[in-house]
Amino acid sequence: MSFALKCVVIASVSCVIGLALLMPIIRLCRKLKAEQTILHYVESHSSKAGTPTMGGVIFILAAILGCSLFLWENSFLAWMAILVMVAFGLLGFLDDFIKVHFRQNEGLKPYQKLLGQAAIAIIIGFLIYYKVGANLYLFGLSIPLGFGIVPFSVLVYLAVTNSVNLTDGLDGLAGGTSLVYLLFFGSIVALIDGGEMQMLALSAFAVCGGLIAFLSVNTFPAKIFMGDTGSLALGGYIASLALFSQRALLIPIMGLMFVLSSLSDIIQVAHYKRTKKRVFLMAPLHHHFEKKGVHENRIVTVYLIVTGLLSAVCLCLEIAF
Repeated sequence: MSFALKCVVIASVSCVIGLALLMPIIRLCRKLKAEQTILHYVESHSSKAGTPTMGGVIFILAAILGCSLFLWENSFLAWMAILVMVAFGLLGFLDDFIKVHFRQNEGLKPYQKLLGQAAIAIIIGFLIYYKVGANLYLFGLSIPLGFGIVPFSVLVYLAVTNSVNLTDGLDGLAGGTSLVYLLFFGSIVALIDGGEMQMLALSAFAVCGGLIAFLSVNTFPAKIFMGDTGSLALGGYIASLALFSQRALLIPIMGLMFVLSSLSDIIQVAHYKRTKKRVFLMAPLHHHFEKKGVHENRIVTVYLIVTGLLSAVCLCLEIAF
């Protein structure tokens, strides 16, 4: 079986597994009353109150089961990426559980969430230093970081997980943007020589398959939300894929829409604390467009198109160099 066919097969299998998990998990979330609490200042989302959350479990389980059928040899890094996804997903699950159990919108305190993320990131940072290497590559250029790869990895994990989490504000936005991003990033990783890189690429397509299944019930109007369970898991996996393949410098280019989510939020908070005035009608950026009257389907479509175009350019440049 050719590698390209393996990518299609593992994505298809993960998708089928995800589709099989959809209704049981949605029913279970409803039975347990694992429902989303909507912030009072997001008036346009009031109709979404009561929608089941923690749906990230769907694509996490689909990816794990899909990988278990195909990743046997030379798959240490691939399974580590999946393990990191599960670790961040469990942190997000704890956050979601607190929100659901106490019927509130705040789960873990921000510092508690950051401490949990940092703890996971530090452990994986050392693994990257000793197992993967201390170089970063970008379009044929090699940048040695030495031991600096450890704090750099921690920074990447914190930035990416929180950026994906902030992007998860509209139906299908975080999941759809992540799907497009991972399809292209998985293709870039597949171009790197070495059996471990091919297995790592296969894991990306397994996650893509799970995301396709999840998006069938998460696009507008969503029947279930991914919750922090899903957004933190996706962020952890996206960061791992980039760091393990030594292509982390591609993240701010291919993941520009994730970056804009974080930057808009940081700018809004910093400017408001200084002047008591807002730069955006509401942050993150997608809510600003929503306040402008743009329908969320159009916002999601633009995010996907921009991510696809930037990712395609990066793929072409990686092939060229």
